[in-house]
Amino acid sequence: MPLKSMLKIENAATLVPFAFYIVAGIIFLAVLPLSNFPPHIGIIGILSLLTAYGLIRKRFWTLWIAVMLLFIATTFSIVTFYYSFGEFLLLDISLAAYLILTWIFTVYVAMKRRTLES
Repeated sequence: MPLKSMLKIENAATLVPFAFYIVAGIIFLAVLPLSNFPPHIGIIGILSLLTAYGLIRKRFWTLWIAVMLLFIATTFSIVTFYYSFGEFLLLDISLAAYLILTWIFTVYVAMKRRTLES
């Protein structure tokens, strides 16, 4: 059975942001114990998983969680860039990709907010 039908998604365009938020949430929660349990990484992971759940279940609060996550992720990425830029190339590339994808998918959720209200 395909993943699209298991999750009851009408269009495949919703699957991409769902996959991004679920993967980002899992990665942040997996990194949490490795980085000595800083609370901001746990908050980003939980908000990412909540956003993924809201996208699948078409909850009206998904846009609000995505916007909160946008500001938190932007602040986290900028501060991390400032203090560790150039030391670890993989971290720099992954943070840039995370920041860009967070902005893109927040705009997507904002554009699709009418379909999330039903």
